[in-house]
Amino acid sequence: MDLYPPAEKNYAHPKICFFHVLFKAAALAFYILSALFFDSFVIIFVVTVLLSALDFWVVKNVSGRILVGLRWWNEINEDGESIWKYECLDQESLARMNKKDSWLFWWTLYLTAVVWIFFAIFSLIRFQADYLLVVGVCATLSIANIVGFTRCRKDAKQQLQAFATQTIASRVTSTFQSAFSVV
Repeated sequence: MDLYPPAEKNYAHPKICFFHVLFKAAALAFYILSALFFDSFVIIFVVTVLLSALDFWVVKNVSGRILVGLRWWNEINEDGESIWKYECLDQESLARMNKKDSWLFWWTLYLTAVVWIFFAIFSLIRFQADYLLVVGVCATLSIANIVGFTRCRKDAKQQLQAFATQTIASRVTSTFQSAFSVV
């Protein structure tokens, strides 16, 4: 992952990028600033978790699909087993994705989780179990998106490799068949 954003002029989907960052920033800002304005832990918990849940939903269902062409979900089958499902755009469409959009998506996804983990460590050091609960929920939602999209990206790469192998094998086969049919 590149440290600096690509040199492309603009984001292809600025509104989606805005909302991708908005709920992350809102949850973090509210959590940080809430102690200055509220004495009620319940308000801090509810609003912070609600903003983090909105971020989870936006990333999982909107910005992931539009900014990087990936989508994931989890289903439970009849036997009670958890099955991960992945969707990705075709390789041609993935190649046309805006690099700046993709950079923003991945960096904010990972950075947000790192910040929540930092707050969890800080809560542990200060022996604040109640705030550790808030941060734990928010970190779990962020990490769930990281796991889902990372697995989805790996699955997309495997599909590309399988497609390339199949294409090469079919071309080699057709070349051999045409070579022997001439003889």
